[in-house]
Amino acid sequence: MKVEKYAIIFGKNPELGLYELKAFSKRFKLGVRILEIRFYGPNKSFAIIQAKEEIEKKFKWLGGALKLVRIVGEGLDTIENLEYSKLFTVSLYGKEDWKAWRKLGSQVKAVFKRKDSSKFFKPANVYSMPSELILKGFPEVKDVVFLFVDKDRVLVGETIRITNPFELKKLDVERPIVRPTLSIPPRLARIMINLSEVRKGNVLDPFCGTGTILVELLLQGLIAYGSDISQERINDARKNIEWIRKEFRIKQNASLRVCDVRRLKKCFRTRFDAIITEPYMGRPLKTKPTREEAIKIAKQLDRLYYQAFESFSDVLKRNAKVVFVFPAFNLAEGGVYRRNRPWLEELGFKVEYSILDIDEKHRIGRDIYVIRY
Repeated sequence: MKVEKYAIIFGKNPELGLYELKAFSKRFKLGVRILEIRFYGPNKSFAIIQAKEEIEKKFKWLGGALKLVRIVGEGLDTIENLEYSKLFTVSLYGKEDWKAWRKLGSQVKAVFKRKDSSKFFKPANVYSMPSELILKGFPEVKDVVFLFVDKDRVLVGETIRITNPFELKKLDVERPIVRPTLSIPPRLARIMINLSEVRKGNVLDPFCGTGTILVELLLQGLIAYGSDISQERINDARKNIEWIRKEFRIKQNASLRVCDVRRLKKCFRTRFDAIITEPYMGRPLKTKPTREEAIKIAKQLDRLYYQAFESFSDVLKRNAKVVFVFPAFNLAEGGVYRRNRPWLEELGFKVEYSILDIDEKHRIGRDIYVIRY
């Protein structure tokens, strides 16, 4: 299969997006080779990669990326190699300069006008076009991308795939049961599934809540199992799954159980290829905790988590992966508290890596662990 040069534009958490990209490549055997990475903050960071063309078909399943850009060439003279478009816009990454943005747009327009009339779509004060704007005209409206890798070095490309924010919003807010305090965002569910590298087989979410991870598993054609200690949550998950099956015409269903996570062996006879879950994270906090308060909360929660992982070992296949969200705490005195858990190794689990996903305004964030059994 042909190998092409691309850029991946990362979303809100570029570090998490990079870990996901590496796992995503292994999961779908895309042969991604990362050539360069530039971190410029949320929605502005990017990686230059080489990958099999198959990435264009699979890109829609990347949760932490916004755009897939096919690289046309290096240097502004490669504008000449762009395919003509009657309508186009321009996105800049690695540089925010309004005059440069307009000048580059004018250069592209001049090249396109040699073939036929062309219009430069220019929203005010936006250096990189968000997916919402592009999708209104995509693919008729070409998104010409300039990636400033270094001060005097620029790559030119065009957006060929976009994460659909309207579909993600539909999955998030239009489902029958929406409980923001109990659900993870659909985009994060997608990221966690990629981090597991699971290609096929049986996947369990033992803290399934309203079913966000289960819904994403079904959308991707995986065999989904869910459990929760609450009958009400299982009812919520069932309603959301029935909705998604009708909306997206999915034949497959999820297998649901009311089950205490500490007794999974009694609820499931199946051995699982992966466990992907966000557990109970404690009571909502009214203020940011002190370090002492955070340690106390984490210790209390670890009693449940320890028993959960004991139970995981009863139902997992050897070498299966667990993607598990532990709480991280923004401290009142500044900084973030992330707890070490040496007991994981004692139970037969090996931590491959962990990634922090937390905003300054949040009291509790996510410490996402990728663990092999």
